Amino acid sequence: MAAWLVVTAHLKDREAFMSCGYAQAAADALVNYGGTYVVRAPGGTVLEGEGKDGGSVVVSEWPDRAAALAFWNSPEYTAAKVLREGLADISVTLVDA
Repeated sequence: MAAWLVVTAHLKDREAFMSCGYAQAAADALVNYGGTYVVRAPGGTVLEGEGKDGGSVVVSEWPDRAAALAFWNSPEYTAAKVLREGLADISVTLVDA
């Protein structure tokens, strides 16, 4: 069954975030572990709940929960996450069908 990682990121410094190398490192790991991007867009609007408007939203699709977790826990993605430390407030949710 398919699975999705839903990420909301509130960037503290967009220029620093975009130049830190995280986006390319994360994308490379995502492809290597079988994921595909469904949505990558800035400026989300919260319609209900305690969220905060303006966040960038990234949704990736995976063959299954195990593949998404293999990516999330991989050495490649672990190293990529270090690149964005302190540059954004991130929320990640794993959903499967």
